[in-house]
Amino acid sequence: MRKASFMVMLLVVSFITGSCVQLSDTIKETVGLSPKQSLDENTIISGLKEALSIGTENAVRSVSQVDGYFGSEIIKILMPEKIQKVADVLGKVGYQQQVDNFILSMNRAAERAAPKTASIFGSAIKKMTLDDARGILDGGDTAATDYFKAKTSGTIYETFKPIISSSMNKVGVTRSYKEMMGKYTSLPFMQSESLDLDHYVTNKSLDGLFYMLGQEEKKIRTNPAGRVTELLKKVFGE
Repeated sequence: MRKASFMVMLLVVSFITGSCVQLSDTIKETVGLSPKQSLDENTIISGLKEALSIGTENAVRSVSQVDGYFGSEIIKILMPEKIQKVADVLGKVGYQQQVDNFILSMNRAAERAAPKTASIFGSAIKKMTLDDARGILDGGDTAATDYFKAKTSGTIYETFKPIISSSMNKVGVTRSYKEMMGKYTSLPFMQSESLDLDHYVTNKSLDGLFYMLGQEEKKIRTNPAGRVTELLKKVFGE
């Protein structure tokens, strides 16, 4: 009786609001309607891997475009906090262009290097185990991304750092940095600051990629249109 009453209440709410209320898996399990009850662990982990693979592909494609980083208010790589004082001083004495060139070059390096991460992420995704998958499916909207980041970010960082370094050399990040710092140290009483540029840009690049991956995972979990394969529909619902 309680289950029947509960279902009636949910249907009434749906009609009153005029929208399609998507029942959570917890509620569906309560009333005996969970689509995941018949899924085995192999299907679940395959679905999670596919979600991460598709999400990664979309995220990498997004940030690899011109202005993929630079044009984003959220993942744009900004002036390192350690040398923000340098930027402030230079801006006040007529060297804002050097500051802007440096910021642009860091973002261009990230955009240029991003496609190389596809295979790095792909290798890490393949290593996901059944134990890894437990608890992720019913977690938050970015549960798989968050777990994936915690599990693999160290390895991905070490693999990606030399790629970023190479990209930085090609787009002139180091040159822009030296030019900016040269202008700064030419001013009276100003001393240069040391900064590991490779480390900074690599970290910020990966932060942006993981953020975009999380957004792609949200689409798959919350938007039926994001479930572009039959496996995703089966694991995350129609």
